[in-house]
Amino acid sequence: MAPIVHGLEAKYYTRITFVYLDIDDPRNEEFKRQFGFRSQPEFYLLDGQGNIVKKWVGRVSVEDFEAAFIEILDE
Repeated sequence: MAPIVHGLEAKYYTRITFVYLDIDDPRNEEFKRQFGFRSQPEFYLLDGQGNIVKKWVGRVSVEDFEAAFIEILDE
């Protein structure tokens, strides 16, 4: 998934902020609880207020990511 996500980050870097968390880092336990983390990989699309707009678990296609990005960017 890393090449897909990094490619999307390069394409949307001026419009979407990408943040990566090390799920094994104990400092991220609160985020795991807050977002209901269950398994890797998990991806979250948040709005400007930090609300989850979309959550994906497992492999995600470029098309699925971009459809969600376009939807939130057009609002």
